[in-house]
Amino acid sequence: DTEVLAERLRGRLDALPRTLLLGPVRGRLRIWTGARGSGSRRRAVTALDSRRYVALLTTLEGFLAAPPLRKRAAGSPEQVLPGALRKDYGRLADRIEHALSLPAGPDRDLAMHDARKAAKRARYAGEVAAPALGGPAQRFAKRMKAVQTVLGDHQDSVVARDTLKLLAAQAHAAGESAFTWGLLYGQEQRSAADRERELPEVWARAAPERLRETVGS
Repeated sequence: DTEVLAERLRGRLDALPRTLLLGPVRGRLRIWTGARGSGSRRRAVTALDSRRYVALLTTLEGFLAAPPLRKRAAGSPEQVLPGALRKDYGRLADRIEHALSLPAGPDRDLAMHDARKAAKRARYAGEVAAPALGGPAQRFAKRMKAVQTVLGDHQDSVVARDTLKLLAAQAHAAGESAFTWGLLYGQEQRSAADRERELPEVWARAAPERLRETVGS
């Protein structure tokens, strides 16, 4: 989200001493934010006016009228849902293991992003299961949220770094100093490294033993 990212970068700028704000950095950030916002609005309006959007609404209406439920949907929630949670947990475990096996860099960043999406799915599954499974599912969702938060913070840093590289290039092309953007880039790199070091400990709290305690074996 452009506004969230812009607020993050403004916060970074606000935290710097004035002596490290070289060039019209705030003005350049405003220009970037305005351009991104205008483009996003145009794309949104175009999408909402498209035939594809109308087709999507029609499909959703059909889905709500006759959802394509599987046979397991007729089973008891107490019997079906724990298996679904374990499946989502297994998917997340595979993705985190893969991400942690990679050296720092673009491949690990992408793997961490994939793990974040799996953590989000597992968290929502736990929240949906909570009315049927009660406290165990709530605890599962809470642990998945903690993992999602670390991975989400890491992804925010990845997106911020991409934007900072763009802002630095634009500043350089305009004859401005790119020093401040490089400084913020370094801060975001350290933030990502901190999250990568934090992940194993957070993940350990959602270990298989804890999973069995939460949703059963």
